[in-house]
Amino acid sequence: MDSLQNSLDKLQNRKENTLADPLVSIYEIPVTSLNGEPLDMKQFKGKYLLIVNVASRCGFTKQYKAMEAVYQEYGERLAMLGMPCNQFAGQEPGNAEEIQAFCDRHFGVSFPLSEKVKVKGTDQHPVYSWLTKAEQNGRMDTKVKWNFQKYLIDPEGRLVDVFYSVTAPDSNKILRHLN
Repeated sequence: MDSLQNSLDKLQNRKENTLADPLVSIYEIPVTSLNGEPLDMKQFKGKYLLIVNVASRCGFTKQYKAMEAVYQEYGERLAMLGMPCNQFAGQEPGNAEEIQAFCDRHFGVSFPLSEKVKVKGTDQHPVYSWLTKAEQNGRMDTKVKWNFQKYLIDPEGRLVDVFYSVTAPDSNKILRHLN
């Protein structure tokens, strides 16, 4: 009976949209960097982590500049991971070298980028499965609606919130969590 009550309590917490411990640790999910090397998610533990699905040919691509500025300003408390995706209107058609060159040349991106991933559908990357499914992240179900959707993870690895493309990376909606 206690086990049933514990399960009901956990479900109620999720329904109330409160921070809950995830059932799966995001730090255990394998990620490959844009250069093909393993990217250890454990390096982000102890900091806020902003995960953004990025694209080079999107109306929101200019957000790379604000992402880099926030990363530089809050780097002691905030990690950032850009995850290139070509699922929205084919706006990230480049290969790894082209994506990296674009980010370097136009925005001086110094935060890590993953290999190109799928953020929805049957081949959804495990990070996005975690971000979009309450049964994994312990908090909420979400849908990735477009490029430059942002997910904020707290230093303990809990999903804090999701911010749609129109929310700039330097928006107070995001930065208030870091101050």
